[in-house]
Amino acid sequence: MISDKEQAVFEAAIKLGALYHQWVGTPISRNSAASIETAIEKAVILQPFVEEITVRLDRNKMTENIYGYSELSGLMFDVEIITRVGFSYCRARLAPHDGYPLMRIVECHEIPGVSDN
Repeated sequence: MISDKEQAVFEAAIKLGALYHQWVGTPISRNSAASIETAIEKAVILQPFVEEITVRLDRNKMTENIYGYSELSGLMFDVEIITRVGFSYCRARLAPHDGYPLMRIVECHEIPGVSDN
């Protein structure tokens, strides 16, 4: 049996991976970036165990093609997600690191005095 903390980590990781692969390649412009950020947040927050999510897209990395839009790339993402399972929380992030869209666990904690499982 896995702990609530382990499940919270899994939930954060799987949601960041799904978010990345679902949205990369989406047509985007500086004018539409805010609505895409909001759409991603509103979609992900609906999923089980998601407590909070913040999505920011780096508009400086948007290079418009001849038709006036760019394609969303992994290096444009700056995403932070908090998941909760039972009394365990996980904060994870997707952001550029050394030229790579790195997903990482930032921190995990449990509410003091409460054990899981």
